[in-house]
Amino acid sequence: MHELIIEAKLENMDAVLDFVHQQLGEKPSKIKNKILIVVDEIFSNIARYAYQPESGSVTVRITVEDDICIEFEDGGIAYNPLDAEIPEITLSAEEREIGGLGVFMVKNIMDSITYRRDGNKNILTVKKNLRDQ
Repeated sequence: MHELIIEAKLENMDAVLDFVHQQLGEKPSKIKNKILIVVDEIFSNIARYAYQPESGSVTVRITVEDDICIEFEDGGIAYNPLDAEIPEITLSAEEREIGGLGVFMVKNIMDSITYRRDGNKNILTVKKNLRDQ
């Protein structure tokens, strides 16, 4: 397992994406792009909302074997993104409420998503099976 601990700030997004991209190695571009979209969405949500108005760190852990497993751990406010309401995607952009599409997208890209609160830590784990790709 490889680990990156970084400040939860949007200006650190490139460093997080570079870290994950490096760990993905020679995986197909299609898989890499999907994973990087997921990482961008999750990290940006942590950076925007977890610690506001303060700041804190995020630990990103990744393993790449028969599947890709990425864990995001932060000490921000308790928030389970799996409890977020599913957006009404049949409505036009003007009619839809703001928010929710990112979590919806992550759920559709990844094969497994779990959340747990461990003490004062949010731990979100996403997995993508590589065997069927």
